[in-house]
Amino acid sequence: MGMQLPARESPAEQVRALMSRKDAIEAEIDAQASILRTNNVTMQSPLVDAEGFPRDDIDVWQVRHARVRIIELRNDLRDVMDSIANALQGVYDPKLAAEKEQEVSSPSRLLPFAKVNGVAPNSPAATAGLLREDLILSFGSLTKASFSSNTLGPLATFVASQENKQVPVKVLRASDEIVTLTFVPKSGWGGRGLLGCHIVPHSA
Repeated sequence: MGMQLPARESPAEQVRALMSRKDAIEAEIDAQASILRTNNVTMQSPLVDAEGFPRDDIDVWQVRHARVRIIELRNDLRDVMDSIANALQGVYDPKLAAEKEQEVSSPSRLLPFAKVNGVAPNSPAATAGLLREDLILSFGSLTKASFSSNTLGPLATFVASQENKQVPVKVLRASDEIVTLTFVPKSGWGGRGLLGCHIVPHSA
């Protein structure tokens, strides 16, 4: 009897595994960061005193080790987020594969999957030129065929993986005009989320 090979994971299972890995990395980063907080230092705080001797008010070895580990984990997290973005391209209902191929080969056939209900001032969405009532046709590699249910979970995960990167977005305006925008998701812009807009599922 021949040896059986393990079944290949589905795209959705791959994403779930990667998300679990991401959560584990983020948890370890937080654990290492707590060591810095306990010693009342940051990633940039000096570890020597004014005379050049190791500080005696902190555990220098522990802090140095935590810093190195955080840098390693941040690199791992970036790689995992890139893998999640790639894996998400394969997460869609197999029954819609033909539709997906048509959408990719013919942009004019793109169908909206989300509607913009609001855009915060000075947000990344506002900077990109997104308008209220815009219908989203594609967001990076994601199209309507990327969503197998009436939720935008894959979009949120994809956006998180693209922070500080340029993402092309196609929208349909009320005038039946298709506009291509360039988003740069980022935190720290002064409001909630990485985009600064309220998006809801849309059924054509």
